[in-house]
Amino acid sequence: MKKIAILGAGKIGWSAAQLLVESGDYTVTLVDSNSAALKNLPNAKVLTKTADLAKPADITAALTGQDYCISTCPFFLNTQIATIAHQLGVHYFDVTEDVATTRAIKELAKNTRSALVPQCGLAPGYISIAAHSIAKKFDTIYDVTMRVGALPQYPTNALKYNLTWSTDGLINEYCNPCEAIVEGKMTEMPALQSVEHFTLDGGEYEAFNTSGGIGSLGESLLGHARNVAYKTIRYPGHRDIVHALLHDLRLIERRDLLKDIFEHSIPSTKQDVVLVFVTVTGLRGGRHLQENFLRKVYCRELFGRTWSAIELTTATSLCTMVDLHREGKLAGSGFIRQEDITLDIYTSNRFGKYYDDPAPHHVGQAQKHA
Repeated sequence: MKKIAILGAGKIGWSAAQLLVESGDYTVTLVDSNSAALKNLPNAKVLTKTADLAKPADITAALTGQDYCISTCPFFLNTQIATIAHQLGVHYFDVTEDVATTRAIKELAKNTRSALVPQCGLAPGYISIAAHSIAKKFDTIYDVTMRVGALPQYPTNALKYNLTWSTDGLINEYCNPCEAIVEGKMTEMPALQSVEHFTLDGGEYEAFNTSGGIGSLGESLLGHARNVAYKTIRYPGHRDIVHALLHDLRLIERRDLLKDIFEHSIPSTKQDVVLVFVTVTGLRGGRHLQENFLRKVYCRELFGRTWSAIELTTATSLCTMVDLHREGKLAGSGFIRQEDITLDIYTSNRFGKYYDDPAPHHVGQAQKHA
């Protein structure tokens, strides 16, 4: 029985705790500074601890004696949490999209006895594994485009969007520079640019550059691929409204105000769908080919309650990587990239299986518009 501390009792922390406890192989302690967040947990076997996760002493106390640490805290706390896990020899996992945090964790990993595994979410995370597995089928890789969206099934407002994830993370995606490989060179591009429109299964979508989703895959494919980009999927028209808010109204300079506006005005929903759409082009056997990969994950009932699609995909991604490490299918220590494992290994895991669509869609029906 492995001991694991989950820092942050938000939706994803709760969900990961429930998945791990229900598996029977983990003793889980959920840690948060808000004692109210630790009440009415979905499984009575989850242990709880109140701690100020901005204070090194409290983090140290929470991680002492643990085998694993999962951080679902805001990104700006993760470097400190990872540093303490590294010092204690505790294996560390998070869902950060923040580029600076991941770079700091990679630096820690140069001399560590712990496994340090950031970016274990949907994007970055699962999308990197899927894209890398498809790209490896090519002799020469030309273009890799990764697209992910967590969308309401029933959009009704002008943004055609409901809050399904961290508002801080959402704003970072829309505001921060986006890493990409362009003509073989690693570069940074502005968010909300390179807009494309496409159709999947009769639905109309747009996609555009956002920050963080490429994860470590850019570095892994540098020197092997001509172009690699990550884009967020939304319903048509969303990007233009967000661009006006950020740049015409200059709310990019007032992110706290933008967060207040989003959280006050945009309702959340559990009736969502997660789209994962990868396109890879290149040479295979001397032929110029394109291969697409599509997954749709919907909200569902699990353990007697409704799980949103983004909750399910993010929590299972975290648990999959922890479980693969416990099983010896990841390196025992050091910095571990998501794409270090194959898609087959990932989806054969008891948590990773939730990404497999019981009714696969025909990605050949996807059409890209000019």
